[in-house]
Amino acid sequence: MDPLFTVNGAVRYDPAVDLWLDTRAPALGSLARQWFAVMRGCGDDVLALIHDGCPVACIDDAAFAYVNAFNAHVNVGFFRGAELADPTGILLGTGRQMRHVKLKPTESPDTAALTRLIAEAYTNIKAHLAVER
Repeated sequence: MDPLFTVNGAVRYDPAVDLWLDTRAPALGSLARQWFAVMRGCGDDVLALIHDGCPVACIDDAAFAYVNAFNAHVNVGFFRGAELADPTGILLGTGRQMRHVKLKPTESPDTAALTRLIAEAYTNIKAHLAVER
């Protein structure tokens, strides 16, 4: 099994995350904020920080998801996305572990599928952490 992607310094509330969200273009910031809130809402054990220039959601120091904004879209990414079930085919990427969903302000995302992916990424990391402990 590949090791978990870990980060240092994640906390329950990091004001740098809100600052990052507030400084994106309004339509992109709104999308990123919406989906990062879903990540935060997965459980009381979700922590956050800015890593590599974007908000990352973690359990302890194990990262499970992130949001990032670009010129015309937002990525909702998963550090172990290759392990997630994706029956609707919304995950993009071909790397060994990471996958993402690309969201554009002008298009309606598959909200149910993306919400399910975020929840699955959260429970997947919890399971990996339980095995490691």
